[in-house]
Order: sequence, then structure tokens, then C-alpha cells
Amino acid sequence: MLKAGRNYTLKVSRISEFGLYLQDEEGQEVLLPNRYTSLSDKEGDEKHVFVYHDSEDRLVATTETPTIRVGEAAYLKVVDKTVHGAFLDWGLHGKDLFLPNRNQQGGIFAGHSYIVYAYEDSITGRCVATNKLKSFIDNLDITVAVRDEVDILVASESPIGFRVIVNNRHWGMIYRNQLFRRVEIGDRMKGYVTRITEDNRIDVSLQQQGYRQVQDSAAVLRELLTANGGFLPLNDNSDPQEVARMTQMSKKVFKRSVGMLLKSREIEITDEGIKLVR
Repeated sequence: MLKAGRNYTLKVSRISEFGLYLQDEEGQEVLLPNRYTSLSDKEGDEKHVFVYHDSEDRLVATTETPTIRVGEAAYLKVVDKTVHGAFLDWGLHGKDLFLPNRNQQGGIFAGHSYIVYAYEDSITGRCVATNKLKSFIDNLDITVAVRDEVDILVASESPIGFRVIVNNRHWGMIYRNQLFRRVEIGDRMKGYVTRITEDNRIDVSLQQQGYRQVQDSAAVLRELLTANGGFLPLNDNSDPQEVARMTQMSKKVFKRSVGMLLKSREIEITDEGIKLVR
């Protein structure tokens, strides 16, 4: 059964003057409007689409990729506000995501962006947004483990660091003293679980730990050298803040990465910095 707010791979069942009718395995059809079709389309072709409700409450398909789907969180901008709620830009042409008044927490203002979660309304079947996250994001049953690579969305900032949403399901924390790059609310990136406490708090790092981290950082350092003509004005005596600014690495990881590239004879160290030799 086709539901709003989700991606599907569907087959073209018939062609009409309005577009292509796509069918799932149960025989349910949805229209892909002419805007998203081409003259080469034919019956039996497969289409990768996103399904949502149009302004007339009909299920419709698009080949556009939205910023958010059912079961996901994102940082979206309010493009309009009415007496019934707010409308968010989620990347679809001519269709905004509805944030009902009942799902709003705190002041919501046009032109501002907010962390929201998308879900299927149990009454209308529509994909709607909420910024009341407590019912959807929690740490009651942890589904990640230490060293897992996870998807993170930066949700808020505090004196000790940034609170993040992990895999659209849990709350996590990136500590400020472990950051070596600029981070802002709304950033989505990969992270790595470093610790899960007894009370289910999740600590996250933007860098992998151990030998794998050094391998990856050495590859990044090699790419930086190549991009900068084979030279970087950094060495063992460089200020840690300058190292972080130029490489987005801690001084410790930088030195280990340099050591790995030295061992493989890819670089040499001079008084001025490090130089790529091959």
C-alpha cells in the first residue's frame, strides 16, 4: 500500500495526457505528472519516486528528492504561516510541508529555520512535521553501539558542545573540546559513537578512533597536500589551533598522520612545513 512521505520504486502501468500512472505490487496506482516525465518513458519502465499528498488531498509522485521523509529529522525553513500552522520548505516544487499549530513548540516565525521531525498523521495519512521531538527522539532503547558510524543532525548548542540527533532516533552529544572544525545547527554529517553511558547517554565524535582514524586522517592529509601544491606550512612545532584550522584535526591526530605518511615515504618534513614527495 502506497503511503505519503516515502520513497518507492514503481512500474509505469499506463500513460495518460496528465503523466505516467505508476503501480505498486498490490496494483495501487499513483500519478507522476508530466513535469517529471520524458518522451522516452514507456509502460513497464521502473521509476524511483517520492509519494506525497497534493493540494487536493490526492497521492501524487515526484522524482524530486525531499529534504525530509517520514521517520526523519531535518532543519527546515518556514516559508509561510497561517492561522492553521506553518509551511516548511522541504525541497519539492510547489508543495511545502505542513507544521500544524498543535505540533509547534515555542515561537515559530516565517523566515526562520527549525529542527523538525516528519511523521504520518494517523487521521489524514498525510506527511506532516512537528518540532515537539520528545515522542520520536529518545534514548530508552538504544539501537547503536560504540564505534558505530552514524548519521547525525546538529540540533542545539550548549556550553559543553552540541546536542545531536543520532540516526533520526536518539539524542547524542559532541563535546566542544573534541571539535576541530566549525559546526552549526542544522549540519548533517557522519559521526562515530565513542561512548554509551549506563543511563543511555550517547557520546559522538566526528573522527573515528584508533588506527582506522589515523588511516583516514592520513588520507585526508595527503589530499590536502595535493590540493595545496604538495606543501603545508605545518610541523611538530605548529600551534594546535593552526593545525585544527588548516586540517580539521587535533594536533595528536595530525602528528600520527604525519608519522604514517613518513613511514610510507610519501612526505618529508622541513623547517617550513611538510612536503609531498610522491
